[in-house]
Amino acid sequence: MLACRKDVSVTSRFFGSRMALVAVMAVLSLAPVAAQRGQGGGAGQARRVQGGCPDDPAKFRPCAIEKEKTFDPPRTSDGKPDLQGYWTAGFQAFDIEEHPETFDYRGEPSLIVDPADGKVPYRPSALAKRNDRADHHTDPTSLDYVDPNARCFLRGVPRQMWIMQFEIVQPPGGANVAMLFEQNHAFRIIPTDGRPHLGQDIRLWMQDSRGHWEGNTLVVDATNSNGRPWLDNQGNFYSAAAHVVERLTLVDADTLHYEAMIDDPTVFTRPWTMAYPIRRVKDKEFEIMEFACHEGNRSMDLQLQRSDKKD
Repeated sequence: MLACRKDVSVTSRFFGSRMALVAVMAVLSLAPVAAQRGQGGGAGQARRVQGGCPDDPAKFRPCAIEKEKTFDPPRTSDGKPDLQGYWTAGFQAFDIEEHPETFDYRGEPSLIVDPADGKVPYRPSALAKRNDRADHHTDPTSLDYVDPNARCFLRGVPRQMWIMQFEIVQPPGGANVAMLFEQNHAFRIIPTDGRPHLGQDIRLWMQDSRGHWEGNTLVVDATNSNGRPWLDNQGNFYSAAAHVVERLTLVDADTLHYEAMIDDPTVFTRPWTMAYPIRRVKDKEFEIMEFACHEGNRSMDLQLQRSDKKD
């Protein structure tokens, strides 16, 4: 995906910083490619309507809740709502909280719908850690300030759900739901047959997911995080103690209402929820692309070079 020649030299601090940002954006967002492939509008574009609701998360959620009450979704052969197909969130969410358009990021509303202020309810020590990361994420002095996803690690749940396109598959029999992601070849196999979670000594980048149906809603319980993924480029985070509960409900045939409640008493003062629309990719010729993150990728080197070249 991103191939930088090894003989490229960064000869000035300005050029080095811009090269680092370009490299990081290419690895983390593929924004120009995504826009061409149905990911959504670029910086400064007006938010749109999804499923008859504004796609600003704070406005989308109450509208979607009302619409899904009366929508009768298509069904699989075993009678469950049919969520199958290709989907895309249309949010880059470089910062899950509201942020303006800058040189680095396109402006977007907060994905957080509870609490109502759109802020992550951190404990003071955790907030200090997040702020320290945010202050250094484009000028890192060590790997502690480099987004693990820039190092080609998986994004975890729920962050994996809003980057690039993915496919939902419901194999016959209804015992599992599978999600296949374009970014970093990530995947999720979500058993819906009532089996217990893995033992607590097994820790995973993408967590351990268990699902069940509540009416027309797929509810996914995700535990066993290794505590290493970031929630965005700004360093928002949870720990290995995090418990994530996701809810996926069709608002209409081409729109999913996605919610994720995150509970982690070691990091947050209370559980909090993000929500946003996910829309169907309707291009009949669309397919998941081959994705390469590591081969020839120098984004991490370029980021760390910035601190080395300070005056």
